[in-house]
Amino acid sequence: MSYELLNFGETLWSLRVYKGMDISDLAEDICSEEDFILFEKDRKSPTLEQLYKISIKLNIEISDFFGFTSAGSIDYVSSVYNLIKKYKRDRNYQAINVIIEKEKDNPLFKPPSRKQFLMWHEAICSYYLAKVEIRDKEVSIKKLYEAIELTNPSKKGLSEREIEILMSISLLEKDDSNFDEAIILLNEVLKDLDRLPSIIDTRVQLRALFGLSQSLSKVNNFEESLNYSLKGIDQCINNEDFYLFGEFLYQTGLNYINLGNLKKGKEYYTKSIQAFELQGNEKLSEVVKEEIEKVLN
Repeated sequence: MSYELLNFGETLWSLRVYKGMDISDLAEDICSEEDFILFEKDRKSPTLEQLYKISIKLNIEISDFFGFTSAGSIDYVSSVYNLIKKYKRDRNYQAINVIIEKEKDNPLFKPPSRKQFLMWHEAICSYYLAKVEIRDKEVSIKKLYEAIELTNPSKKGLSEREIEILMSISLLEKDDSNFDEAIILLNEVLKDLDRLPSIIDTRVQLRALFGLSQSLSKVNNFEESLNYSLKGIDQCINNEDFYLFGEFLYQTGLNYINLGNLKKGKEYYTKSIQAFELQGNEKLSEVVKEEIEKVLN
């Protein structure tokens, strides 16, 4: 864990015994029984996600662990942020929604910037958790703009987080097949990022480049889409970051093929397969292999 919990093992053991639960019951779907024993002996620390799941099984708030064992330097809010970000990377919107429901009345999340973070992800969850036929994109987008206005009523000179929220709006438009609007918003996102003196999370720019490249190919603007997919590849290399690298390679291959350059397209498809396999992403690797077969036939 990236935080310090004093006497965590003793606290965990006491809560488990008090709740009348066996180690096998608590460890199931979280960790091995051997790891759980090491947790209780303070010889190993659970990840934040494991701690969150343990708190659900014990029917306590995750914050209770911090309250029971805090050394006084715990940043509980940051821990919640990190857990939500982790679930967002996994597209586990159900888990994010559970956290938001538990935390939105917590006084720690009443300051505008913290409330904004929860409102932002609540809007995303309301869209992706709804059945496709009853999704209300406009309601989610309205809430996302309201989230921006919590810290920036004029919506001018956006901060990095406010730009991320704007990008969430653009991605909702893209996923709703409103590609023209998505392209407009993603161009705004990239311009706003360029205005910042520095970017804390360089992956924000990568997500914007990839979303823009995807949207442009959806409207058959393969030439411009290619420019952005190649920019994404260069950005990944410059940042020494594998994030979306395989996806950018695939998108580049797709663009070349649609521009009639089958040789280049197959070359980038092959590179994307190698990238996905290095990442252990067999599912996407197989998808690209199928695309190559279609090209060859």
